Amino acid sequence: MKILIVGGVAGGATTATRLRRLDEKSKIIIFDRGNYVSFANCGLPYYVGNVITKKENLLLQTPESFKERFNIDVRLNEEVIKIFKNEKKIQIKKQDGQVYEEDYDKLVLSPGAEPINPFKELKSNKIKTLRTVNDAVDIKEYLGNNNVHSVAIIGGGYIGIEMAENIKKQNENIKLTVIEKADHLIAPLDNDMSCFVKNTLNKNNIDTILNNGVQEIKETDEGLLLNLDEDTLNVDFVILCIGVKPETNLAKDANLALTDRGRIIVNEFMQTDNEDIYALGDAIEVINPIINKKAYVPLAGPANKQARVVANHIYGKPGKYNGTIGSSILKIFDNNLGMVGINENTAKINNIDYKTMIITPFSHATYYPGATRTTIKALYEDKTGRILGAQIWGKEGVDKITDILSVAIKHNMNADDLADLELSYAPPFSSAKSPVNILGNAIQNTLDGMMKTITWQEVLRLDNPFILDVRTDEEFALGHIENAKHIPLDELRRHSDEIPNDKKIYVYCHTGLRSYIATRILVGNGFDAFNILGGYYFHSVIK
Repeated sequence: MKILIVGGVAGGATTATRLRRLDEKSKIIIFDRGNYVSFANCGLPYYVGNVITKKENLLLQTPESFKERFNIDVRLNEEVIKIFKNEKKIQIKKQDGQVYEEDYDKLVLSPGAEPINPFKELKSNKIKTLRTVNDAVDIKEYLGNNNVHSVAIIGGGYIGIEMAENIKKQNENIKLTVIEKADHLIAPLDNDMSCFVKNTLNKNNIDTILNNGVQEIKETDEGLLLNLDEDTLNVDFVILCIGVKPETNLAKDANLALTDRGRIIVNEFMQTDNEDIYALGDAIEVINPIINKKAYVPLAGPANKQARVVANHIYGKPGKYNGTIGSSILKIFDNNLGMVGINENTAKINNIDYKTMIITPFSHATYYPGATRTTIKALYEDKTGRILGAQIWGKEGVDKITDILSVAIKHNMNADDLADLELSYAPPFSSAKSPVNILGNAIQNTLDGMMKTITWQEVLRLDNPFILDVRTDEEFALGHIENAKHIPLDELRRHSDEIPNDKKIYVYCHTGLRSYIATRILVGNGFDAFNILGGYYFHSVIK
């Protein structure tokens, strides 16, 4: 069998090596128009930041290693320019302009996605995007050689935030601004959780401009002038991190089925509407199994799984791709952000009857040195307690919690399942009741009527709510909600006559545990009490 693969990196390269492991005799050729076939594109920002010091460390495989180990023919600097699907041929253009053809039995498309650049008409070496190793080298060299004092990163998504951190680490004296057209950073995040990201950037001397897109960029004698929706900004250098779009012109020209947004449509075996042509990676549309709807999730993890499905199906082995729930993690200075599943906006759009839970447990046993707080916001299905999504912020253990909740969501687990999980414990790593167990318990408490909850956003929209602060005198003195009634938890029973029994009582402590205990005391004494999720700590982050 002769199998041609268009594009390397995660999808194409992984498909090729899996194909070879399944069959020693097939002829396998990878075409890539760039000069690297397999590189760690997720590591590019860290090369710019000099965390990864050598460019060679980004290269996972070379044409020589592919040939020696896998007997795979890799052709770099050769661009596939046309597919003749009826004849089962492709047309390839070499770097010198020479054009030739190759026939195939099976064709695999892994073209990836390209950075969105609405300013293409302005040809300037002071404006860069980040997609390839060469892009990272160009950015790093420009910043190092051109006396750059100010940089604007347009786009506050994953790459934009990673680039901001790494540029600041490379040169802390650079004035750095992240500009985002939306009202919060990191689109998959809920607005409240995104405040952790913004606050961390600001704390590290990175300015953020939200709700203010860039309309125009002009090159001047002094540098670059950015005309924003409501402002202007002068900088020396711009990095565009607006997002990506699938690079599917080749598939479009071949009349393969695409969505209205240009994504290649595939079935569960990664076949296009032509059974001999497969597609995977950032160029395709996938299923989100939580809502059973189409989605676009350009991540390396899903691409690698899709590659295995492609190779298996070509050789008749069982297996299908079951969709993507968007598990991801991001390092932001000394904090980490984990995300999995759907957010509140997606739940609302799809009319899902959901509720939220916010807890802030410690990363490990508090009697063991170094424990830090971790904030977990989870979405769950009301009535059933099925976990729908989660966003996790903290300094340690975020990856572990994110991965556990990813498994829980993928397998339709509910609050009872989380509470019942038997997870590893020793004081340096976790607590006897892990953060995931605590999350399950907290949701159980709402489902069985033990606790009524409300968010800060909901409380502060109410007309003259009765808010009760049950923290200590010292905590209250350091800061509190205006007009809140203060009764420390341990004095609550003695002072319950100071609380109106004809109003709803909204209770907060520092993170939500003591206020839960307070609501149980109040409910047991005939009051209608609600626990404000996240406590004063969460309010101080989102205010």
